[in-house]
Amino acid sequence: MNAETFDEAKWIDWTLEQTRRIAVVGLSSREDRDSYRASFYLHERGYEIVPVNPNYPSVMELKCYPSLDQIPGTVDIVNLFQRPDRVPASVDAAIILQPKLIWMQLGVVHSEAAQRARAAGIGVIMDRCIKIEHQTRFTT
Repeated sequence: MNAETFDEAKWIDWTLEQTRRIAVVGLSSREDRDSYRASFYLHERGYEIVPVNPNYPSVMELKCYPSLDQIPGTVDIVNLFQRPDRVPASVDAAIILQPKLIWMQLGVVHSEAAQRARAAGIGVIMDRCIKIEHQTRFTT
């Protein structure tokens, strides 16, 4: 996929069909939180979830990293469960990591940060839920 020829529907399809390793920034250990429910759902369907949250040593029995720059190896997607004012710093860290896609969850929109990511060759989805998109495509 090429961020310069961005087609949101194609990026969502690619995400759900081709990606395997997803860094989830802001993943909570609380089972009632959307970040936990969405990540657990994807993990149960074979996606490798990499929790990123400085407040926990592990989430879902998975090693939790305090920041994106401490994740070993590569990730396909950086999934942001954050307030919009925290997005620019995460996008800047993600640009260094070079995922194929940055996914901002429902209610998370930051056009300037998205523009920087796309300029760096990274696709961006904003204000969509990866779990809902998966359920729509694979459970109907």
